[in-house]
Amino acid sequence: MGMGYTGFRLRNGTCRIVRNGRKLRLRLDLTNHSPTGFEWGYGGSGPAQSALAILADYLHDDVRAIDLHQKFKRDVIAMLPHGDWSITEKFLETWLKVQEREETAA
Repeated sequence: MGMGYTGFRLRNGTCRIVRNGRKLRLRLDLTNHSPTGFEWGYGGSGPAQSALAILADYLHDDVRAIDLHQKFKRDVIAMLPHGDWSITEKFLETWLKVQEREETAA
């Protein structure tokens, strides 16, 4: 399996996101969208928390993660299937490059 992020639902309905086997932190310290945890597959507060946590983990740049997470939620997290999914680091890298191009062009 490639390097990246995987989301899955536990039997009790709890959503978990892992990166290479390591559980991702919710990052409620940055923005508290969803104290109840991660979600995906629609455009709500749980998916916003998932987007923020993934970007903060990947970028190691909390400010940039906060700036981009709502767009990442709309573009990517809201579109994920309800069940299990995975996002490669290559995909993230490409998505971030597109954002930089759009920012430069704006």
